[in-house]
Amino acid sequence: MRQFDLSPLYRSTIGFDRLFSLIDQAAGVEAAPSYPPYDIERTGDDAYRISIAVAGFAEKDLSIETRENTLTVKGSREAVSENGGVKAEILYRGIAARAFERRFQLADHVHVTGANLENGLLHIDLLREIPEARKPRQIPIGRPAAGSGPQAVSTQQAA
Repeated sequence: MRQFDLSPLYRSTIGFDRLFSLIDQAAGVEAAPSYPPYDIERTGDDAYRISIAVAGFAEKDLSIETRENTLTVKGSREAVSENGGVKAEILYRGIAARAFERRFQLADHVHVTGANLENGLLHIDLLREIPEARKPRQIPIGRPAAGSGPQAVSTQQAA
């Protein structure tokens, strides 16, 4: 992949540093770990679901944390060497039980609404809730509001 030098943009823009860091992170995706596998689904207009394959992990082995705009899912499991009180020697381990940490960058106003573990899949539900102040609003065309406009300014200056 090509490397892009974003330093000229850092010098001439203000407030876009988060966007540039996301671009830098996206450039390093090739080296990102692929364990555990996951899916990201859109379940509604503003609803999403992340499903992570965590076979062999119990609820107590998993932790989900959001900090700023980052969702972090961690899993760590103690190695089980006993099987019903009988010491067992593992001849082949095909089910991965290694610890993991998976991070997801969340857009502004995206919040985790719930999580559940079902059939070896950890489902994390997300919802984008845009505050009323940020939603688009219609501005009616008509008369100016009371106390505004050129007549209000001239009466204030006269006083």
